[in-house]
Amino acid sequence: MPDTVEATEHAATPPPASRAGRNLPAALAVGLGLGLSLIAILLFVPKVFIGVVGVAVAVATWEVTKRLREADVLVPRIPLLVGGQAVFWLGWPWGASGVVGAFAATALVCMVWRLFDHGLSTAPKNFLRDTSITVFTLAWIPLLAAFSTLLLLEPDGNLRVLTFMILVVCSDVGGYVAGVLFGRHPMVPAISPKKSWEGFCGSLVFSVIGGLLTVTLLLDANSMIGVVLGVGLVVVATVGDLIESQIKRELGIKDMGTLLPGHGGIMDRLDSMLPSAFVSWLVLSALL
Repeated sequence: MPDTVEATEHAATPPPASRAGRNLPAALAVGLGLGLSLIAILLFVPKVFIGVVGVAVAVATWEVTKRLREADVLVPRIPLLVGGQAVFWLGWPWGASGVVGAFAATALVCMVWRLFDHGLSTAPKNFLRDTSITVFTLAWIPLLAAFSTLLLLEPDGNLRVLTFMILVVCSDVGGYVAGVLFGRHPMVPAISPKKSWEGFCGSLVFSVIGGLLTVTLLLDANSMIGVVLGVGLVVVATVGDLIESQIKRELGIKDMGTLLPGHGGIMDRLDSMLPSAFVSWLVLSALL
């Protein structure tokens, strides 16, 4: 009990945060360090990016499964972690077919694992709930992350990945600045009280400008593709953040993890990146 009380008191007095709910100096330092590292990797050793994201996927999956198990949702952690890596990595040699095949196989293994994890003589409890959440987690993290590998393997793939990452940062920065300065009208207060329509408009402005510049200068393509990509990424990045906010709300937690000061866990950084990777692959593959 003393440990619980101490932890509760500690959680009730967090370090000074910005109006948007972050420890801003720590968040900026971590974000800048990660951003510069990834830019250097994409420009000079792009294939290393696959390994970096693979590690991030494993850590994010571990964070989510840990939180789910704390809430008594018994997702099959081992097959989810191993199969999730297969979903992500098999996109490198076999493209989309490798990703889809690994996803289907992992989903099936997880179902069977959960069916018999208490032995042959005991029927599992909450089987439908647990397997549904398992397949959701598999799609949410490894499957969506695999599209970053597919994007990287396209012509000028490193620049395509860099473009999508810049646009997600533009969306985040634009939303933060506009939300802090002008935010008055909550967007979805029941899910994320700090998100405002003013912040969403700021994300649109920053991301569209970023899309125009990056698609024109980095990809040497029609600037209108940048507008389409910019708008699309703002929408899915915002939705991705709201999805994680709702999951955390249902689990009764603030962050998925504590690995990144000022940000939370790895999953708290990937929530908007994951759907953005898919939309970037879809838009750029179709229009370039």
